[in-house]
Amino acid sequence: MIAHDVHLRIGSLLFEGVDQIDLTGPFEVLSRIPNSTYRIYAKTMEPVRDLKGLRLTPDATLTEAPPLDVLHVPGGFGQEALMEDEEVLRWIREQAAGACSLFSVCTGALLCGAAGLLKGRRATTHWASFHLLPYFGATPVNERVVVDGSFVFAAGVTAGIDGALRLAAELRGDDAARAIQLYMAYAPEPPFNSGTPETAPPEILQQTRHATRAITAQREETARRVAARLGVVVPEPERLSASAS
Repeated sequence: MIAHDVHLRIGSLLFEGVDQIDLTGPFEVLSRIPNSTYRIYAKTMEPVRDLKGLRLTPDATLTEAPPLDVLHVPGGFGQEALMEDEEVLRWIREQAAGACSLFSVCTGALLCGAAGLLKGRRATTHWASFHLLPYFGATPVNERVVVDGSFVFAAGVTAGIDGALRLAAELRGDDAARAIQLYMAYAPEPPFNSGTPETAPPEILQQTRHATRAITAQREETARRVAARLGVVVPEPERLSASAS
C-alpha cells in the first residue's frame, strides 16, 4: 500500500477499436482512488470509436503524458493494430518502467506482451486469447484477476472492474476499495451462469468461438511474429492448443 499523502498519477491508453468497458469499467474505480489524478492518453487528440461505435476522447497525447504511477492498458479488437506499433509499445515500456503498478484488462495483456513485459510473469486475458500468452513468455493462469508483483491482469471485459478494485486495494488499502465498490453499488447478480467457457452452454460457446474466429486467427499470426522478435520459444503443447482454439 502507498501512503495516502502520496499523490498518484493514473493513466489509461486509448485507441481506435478499444472495448469501452475495458476502459470505462476500470475508470469508475480508478478515478475514485483517493488523492489521485486520472487521465486518458492516445497517439493523437482525435476522438476514437470503441468496437461498437461509442465515441471517446483522450485528455492528452502519449508524448504529453507525465511519468505515471499507474498505467492501465485496455483491450478490444483494435489492440491488434497496435501490436507492432513501436511508438505505442515504447510508450508502454517506458511508462511501465517507472510505474508502481501496471494494470491490463482483456487483450491489453497482449499489448503488454508485445512490449516485452510478460516474460516470466503469470498473467491472464480474455478466454479467446488465453492460449496466446505463452507466445509472449507468460505463464497463463485461468483466473479472473491475476496479480504478479506490481502487475495486475484482469481477464475478459467486465473482469476489469474486479481487477481495478483489487488494484485500488493494493494502492490505498482494502477499506478504500470497499468504499469505492459501495459507491458503485457493485454487487453483480447476472441472470445467467454463462460468463466463462466452463459454464456457458456448449452451443453458446461454439457460436461465440465462431464469431471471434477471424480476430483470433489474426492474433495468433501476430503472436507468432512477436514471439520470434522477442526470442520466445513456445512449447509444442501450446502450439497444439492454439491450433485447436
